[in-house]
Amino acid sequence: MNRPQYILQPVNPYFIAFSLAAAFLLNLMPWGRMIAVPDFVALVLLFWNVHQPRKVGMGIAFFLGLLMDVHNASLLGEHALAYTLLSYGAITIHRRVLWMSIGIQTFAVMPLLVGAQIVPFVIRLLTGAAFPGWGYLIDGFVEAALWPVASVLLLMPQRRPADPDDTRPI
Repeated sequence: MNRPQYILQPVNPYFIAFSLAAAFLLNLMPWGRMIAVPDFVALVLLFWNVHQPRKVGMGIAFFLGLLMDVHNASLLGEHALAYTLLSYGAITIHRRVLWMSIGIQTFAVMPLLVGAQIVPFVIRLLTGAAFPGWGYLIDGFVEAALWPVASVLLLMPQRRPADPDDTRPI
C-alpha cells in the first residue's frame, strides 16, 4: 500500500510527437506474416491518451489511423475508426487507470487494445476480404503485455529531477 509516489515533471510536447513518430516507424517495419506483432501506434497512443488526454486526443488518433490505412493499403478509415474508438475509451477511463498499479493497468487496458484489433478485423470481414485467421486477434493481448514496458519507457523523461541534488529524496 505504501508504494513510492513520484512527482512527475510536465511532459514535453516534442517527446510526445517523437514517441508517436517512433511508434509509427516501428509499424512501418516489414514484419511479414508474423503472428503476434503488436500495433505500436495503438499502444503509444493509448499510453498518451491515458496519461495526457488533453494533449493527445481523438483528432491525433484519427490522423494516425489514416496514416496507417495509407501505409497498409487497406480500406481508408478502418484504422482511423479503431484508433478513434481506442482513444475515446482511454480518455473515458484515464482517471481510474492511473490509480491502479502497473500490473492491474495491464488488465484494464487489455479490452481497449483487443477492441482496437477487432474493429479492422470485422470491417475487413464485412467488406468481403479473406478471413485472416484468429491469430490476428492475438496482437491485442501482446500489446497489453507490453503495457508495463511502454509505461516505464515513456515516463522516464518525466521522472528525472529538474536539478538533481543528493540531499533531496525526490
